[in-house]
This record gives sequence, C-alpha cells and structure tokens, in this order.
Amino acid sequence: MIDLTQLTIKEAGEQLKAKQVKATELTEAYLDRAQKFNKKLNAFITITEDIAKEQARKVDELIADNQQLSPLAGIPIGLKDNYLTNGIKTTAASKVLEDYIPVYDATAVTRLKDANVVFVGKTNHDAWAHGGSGENSDFGNTLNPYDVTRVPGGSSSGSAAALAADMCMAATGTDTGGSIRLPASFCNLVGLKPTYGRVSRYGIVAMASSLDSIGHLTKTVYDSALILNATAGHDEMDSTTSTEAVIDYTQDIERGVRGIKIGIPKEYFEGLDAKIKKVIMDAVKKLESLGAEIVDVSLPHTEYGVATYYIIQPSEVSSNLARYDGIRYGSGREAFGSEAKRRIILGTFTLSSGYYDAYYLKAMKVRRLIREDFTKTFEKVDCIIAPVSPTLPFKFGEKANDPLQMYLADIYTVNMNLAGVPSLAIPAGFIDGLPVGMQIIGPDFTEKQLYQIGFAHEQEAQLYKERPKI
Repeated sequence: MIDLTQLTIKEAGEQLKAKQVKATELTEAYLDRAQKFNKKLNAFITITEDIAKEQARKVDELIADNQQLSPLAGIPIGLKDNYLTNGIKTTAASKVLEDYIPVYDATAVTRLKDANVVFVGKTNHDAWAHGGSGENSDFGNTLNPYDVTRVPGGSSSGSAAALAADMCMAATGTDTGGSIRLPASFCNLVGLKPTYGRVSRYGIVAMASSLDSIGHLTKTVYDSALILNATAGHDEMDSTTSTEAVIDYTQDIERGVRGIKIGIPKEYFEGLDAKIKKVIMDAVKKLESLGAEIVDVSLPHTEYGVATYYIIQPSEVSSNLARYDGIRYGSGREAFGSEAKRRIILGTFTLSSGYYDAYYLKAMKVRRLIREDFTKTFEKVDCIIAPVSPTLPFKFGEKANDPLQMYLADIYTVNMNLAGVPSLAIPAGFIDGLPVGMQIIGPDFTEKQLYQIGFAHEQEAQLYKERPKI
C-alpha cells in the first residue's frame, strides 16, 4: 500500500486524475498526521477538519463527473494564519486577533479555492510575522521536525514544520525579509519569495507593505511552480500587483542550465561558516557540471542591507499596526507581544519629527543603491546563488533574548526584499543531520528560469527524499 503522505503534488495529482486514489482518502491521510503530530510540533493554530473533508468530497464528485480540474484539485495544503479566510479564524498568531473571524478571503485564498485545493488548517508563525525563528508566536513555539530542540525558522515556522512533517502537501507563507526562505532552508524545503507584486497582498495581514511578498513552501520545485500558476497575477484589489502576464511556470522546467551564467557574490561568502560554504559551493559545482557558467560578482552595498531593512520595516510595521486599537475588532494594544512593541517603538521613533530625514529618508536612498547593485549584476549574469542563513537551525533561546543577533539571521535574505527581486530557496545539503538551503536570485519576473535552475539541481541531488524522523 502506497503511503499517500510521501507523494509530491505532481504525483498525487496524477493519481487523482487517473482515479487511482480519492481526494477524501488523500485528505484523511494528511488530517490523521496533522492530528497525530501537531501536539508535538505545534505547527497549526487551527485544524479545519470539517472544511477539508467537505472540500475533498466536492473534488471527488467533480472527478467522478469527469470535469477538467486544476493540477492542484484535491491537494491538502496549510495556510499561514495571516491569510484572511472567510468564516475561519485568522489570528496572525497574536492574542490581539485571538477570536477574529474574517468575512472575506485573501485573493491568494480565493485563487487556491478556485483551483479546488483542500485546506488542512491555519499554520502557526511569529506573531504579525515578526521574527526569524517562530519563537514570537503568542500561541507557543513551533518545533523543527528535524530536531525538536531547534527552531524551524520564521516567520513562516508552522508552514515549514507542517510540510516537513507531511501534515500537508504545501503551505503558504509571507516573506518580508526572508520569512519563507529561512524556514525552507531550516526544514529541507523549497520556498519561493516571488517578485514584489507578482502575487496579490490583498487580504494578507500587512507587516511592511513595501517589502511583503506572498509566496509558498513545497517539497519540490515542480510543486512550487504549480502553486505559483494558481496564485500569480494582477489583482484590482491590490494596486501594487503587476500586469505582467502570468505564464505556465512548469513549462520547460526540464530545460536544464546549459549556457546559464550564475553569479557568486563575494559579499555573501566572506566570513560564512566553512561547512555551510562547502555545502553550497558543492551544489554550485553540480550546476557547473550540468553546463552552467560560474561567474564571480560583487554587490557592494550588501553590508548596509540589515541596517536599511531594520529602519524601513519597523517604520511600516508601526504604521500598519496602528489600526489595531481594540475599537473596531480585536483586543486592545495591551495584548501586543514584546517583539511587536519593540518594532512599533523603533518605527515610530524613526518616523518622528527630527529623525525622519536622518534615518528613514537615508535608508530609502540606500535601498535604491541596493536595487541598483542587482540591476547592474543581472546585466552580466542570469541569476545569483547565495546562502540563505549564516547558521544551521539554532537552538530555542539561543538568540531570543538578543534582538540584534536575531535580526542578523536575516543578513542574506533582506536585500532581495529591499530590491523586490524574486528568490527561490532550495535544499543544498545537510550538516550533522541538519538541513542547509541556498537561494537562487533573479531579475524581476524570472521565476520561470529560477524554477529551471532549481529543478536541475533537485534532479541531481534528490534531497527532497530525505525526510525527518519524528
């Protein structure tokens, strides 16, 4: 008997279409694991069992009626709990919204519903998506399935843990400074931070509006492309979404990397842990052996990324969280956690009279220079490969009491958000049983090429077949 929870989305979709398995059977298998392992890992805040079963039943009816369906029909996924879901509690992992039930869906949720996916539940994360470890949730820590004494990465911690533990087949996330890519790296998963504006932000609880990217985590590169096919595109409800045409991201995914120029930025490897550097450079050599050309490049303003990010992001956080006053909905501001308060105070100070020009305006000017670094580099190469994290998954409490050390965990990820460019995190290898990820970064709207490069490495390395023992 085949273990349904070990299938990829592509494999499960083919079996559903061929009527070799039912959507209800697939959903039951994942709900069983979610119920079994959530008490241990705390990956879900809410498990939507009844909704999932009803969605799966409808898919079986459509398949029995020989309807043409999306490749995602019947696929059980998790939704990060900052995606608004009509009639389903959405907390943003904060006690402020502990009992909030939205009356409409986020655009991304609507598009996934249109594709007939099955919602297993709402996943845990750092409250308001503030954090890189999962330790800031008001509903408790999410544990890493590869080592429960270590963090799964954040802020999309529950999405990564649920997927790595086979409690769902994919999970949505948000990436403001690495919040999809870091959990993907720490949990041996594929994580996409798309081009800013590629996927609508409408109906997502906002963190920092000019930085937020709406993406997802999957086990494989092909599966990630399938989900972007469903979620990408212009949205009249979000003026920052692009009118750039949505293409089939799975088309030509097997093209390979022959003739592709890959840039290796020196700033991302200087001082990097020697073991992590070796894992990533071994992955680069795999791509070189497949025909890619490796080119040394420089992104000279990299060192200013973290400082720039932690001026702009808290400023936008303080503005976005100002609406949670306990009057229209939600609890009062006394329910904010310590990390939210820290960012509100920092952002309000930065935007205050007498400090705006000295900090925020200057940070915006540096942001432009960081963007120009990428633009100039992509005139020489097709993509850039860099580490995702300077460390392996760290132990709980190791950085929690030192905000500066926690913020520095974002050192390799924030610049892509400042520049707005897409980045695909994929598994690169393991060190002492702990996952290591790397990211493939490209010019605006080159997700298709990032998938081709990631797919080429994935087929060689087959790292997605390495599952945690829980």
